[in-house]
Amino acid sequence: MPFGQIRHQNPVIVQLAQSIGRTPSALSMKMGNFARLDPAHQRRNVGGLSHGGKLDRQVWDEFHANWETLALESQLALQRLDAGVNGDQELEAPVLPGDKPSEITRQVKVRLVQRFFRDSVLSSYDYACTICELRLRKMLNASHIIPWSVDAARRADPRNGLSLCAFHDRAFDRGLITLDEHLRVTVSEQARIEDPPKLHHVGLLEIENRPIRLPERFHPDAEALAYHRENIFLDAG
Repeated sequence: MPFGQIRHQNPVIVQLAQSIGRTPSALSMKMGNFARLDPAHQRRNVGGLSHGGKLDRQVWDEFHANWETLALESQLALQRLDAGVNGDQELEAPVLPGDKPSEITRQVKVRLVQRFFRDSVLSSYDYACTICELRLRKMLNASHIIPWSVDAARRADPRNGLSLCAFHDRAFDRGLITLDEHLRVTVSEQARIEDPPKLHHVGLLEIENRPIRLPERFHPDAEALAYHRENIFLDAG
């Protein structure tokens, strides 16, 4: 089914359409216009609507190349929608790129970007660890492939993220595991010890060469994974 043919009775679509003063069919059509521009859908031969205005392309290009701006704009838009439904809800400070920096605005900006990144990554993986498929949400992290401190431009990019349980998040962050070019788990020699306890064996050694559970969208970026293999993974004993 083409991406644009979203069922109009979908409660999420209906609620969002009502919040922005549009019909579900109009919202579905707009989503279809954007879908045709998405390289991920194009690679999977999933078609969007064949038509669409130049403004759709301009909006796509603006935000697709700047995830941090998209993160901030989308989180603030959600706040405004929530405030419209719940009139007593207080809005966070509207921090946007170009605002004069201060400690408070920086904190708000970081919080909004982190929230966007976590929601985008975890929902893309259907709230499961991509390695062990654990589905306890309180145990899941949206893990950066290229660390937050290394590349500011990739902080909000969900393609620079993996949904990992706390155990595999720590192992990935510390370089004990990585993903190869075929998205299979590689385990560092430093994770191999004699007579490992059960958790060590099951959680690390048994996942060698296991393919990850692919996300519905925002597949992990190949360049980001190459950075992780070359700069973070502990490939030597």
